[in-house]
Amino acid sequence: MDITIYHNPACGTSRNTLALIRNTGTEPQVIEYLQQPPTRATLTDLITRAGLSVREAIRQKGTPYLELGLDQAQLSDEALLDAMLAHPILINRPFVVTPLGVRLCRPSELVLDILPLPQLGAFAKEDGEAVIDAHGKRVVPHA
Repeated sequence: MDITIYHNPACGTSRNTLALIRNTGTEPQVIEYLQQPPTRATLTDLITRAGLSVREAIRQKGTPYLELGLDQAQLSDEALLDAMLAHPILINRPFVVTPLGVRLCRPSELVLDILPLPQLGAFAKEDGEAVIDAHGKRVVPHA
């Protein structure tokens, strides 16, 4: 199975997403994008295929977003991409690529929409929130 995750091991959402992928019995290609940033073409492709704007793909929390003045609405997509490539921490995570599509998996359970194989068993996020039941089915949150 050809699945790739652009992963930050320090991020709980990224760790939960990786665990959901592995809960299908699949070992994805894990790219720690802070050490191996994507090329401009790859980053642009991920953003486009995920159906996002460049601005939607930028992470603000815990990054130099404000210090770099990236909150200025007049900045072009090219300028935003330049910043993301110069400071990979600005790339929101995790992006996941599967044969069924590309998603920015925030929250982590968005990965379920593009996983080609079913969940093999129960899964709870690191914070204890149940996502998958003992039968491998998605838990519907209570309204």
